Amino acid sequence: MGFPGTNEPRETSDYVLLGAPLDISTTFQPGTRFGPREVRHHAHTFDDYDRRTDQRFTELGVHDAGDLDGWDDATEYLDFLRGMVTDIHDEGSVPLLVGGEHTVSAAGVRATDPDIYVCLDAHLDLREAYAGNELSHATVTRRALDTVDRAVILGARTGSEDEWKRADRDDVTVVQPEAVPDWEPDFDGTVYLSVDIDAADPAFAPGTGTMEPVGLTPRELRRVVRAVAPATTGFDVVEVNDRDDGQAAALGGKLLREFVYSHAARADD
Repeated sequence: MGFPGTNEPRETSDYVLLGAPLDISTTFQPGTRFGPREVRHHAHTFDDYDRRTDQRFTELGVHDAGDLDGWDDATEYLDFLRGMVTDIHDEGSVPLLVGGEHTVSAAGVRATDPDIYVCLDAHLDLREAYAGNELSHATVTRRALDTVDRAVILGARTGSEDEWKRADRDDVTVVQPEAVPDWEPDFDGTVYLSVDIDAADPAFAPGTGTMEPVGLTPRELRRVVRAVAPATTGFDVVEVNDRDDGQAAALGGKLLREFVYSHAARADD
């Protein structure tokens, strides 16, 4: 079952969706292996037409390439995923990753080689390693900084003492939840945009592995996605699992569509 409206052949696509159901480092509630399936399923209720941009999703050249099923070796999996995303990027299409745990974003960043990593996330994810693992969902922003010049973390409201110290350095900007409604992009260069669904308050998206209360509303997430999309060369939505009634998956699918509408509208200007 593909994502609804992804009817474009791969060779002529402008966007390629790829499921990345990695689920090996989740530390509290596993289930992100079901994220791509859930996001696809709960997107079936959305209308094709977007009034704001006067576009139809089915006419925006989106192809669904299926899933790269997960396995137990994170290094090998991320290398393989990076290769697949690199192929999408080199073909001139924008990759749309659907996770899977947040670790998959490291492959997306390496493949698209942006200047800036922007993520919506409840957590800083700036640990050098978590439980001895350098390739963990809790280290993904730190791994992104191995590639990018700058990381912007929107909605973060928790982290270890060492992570907050790392966040004080010049190459990291943290926008805490109360400041997100007034935030505007203030950077130049190409962007990789990652949406960790736990950036949303768990009242809106309980289907995620590590819930953190006092988070963002869906409208606040949507506003950021719309604002950042025009400069973005790679996008993902991650950390959705199957432990709710579809709230997290529906929000993830909606934000993916909002990204495509906004990116395509800018491309047509």
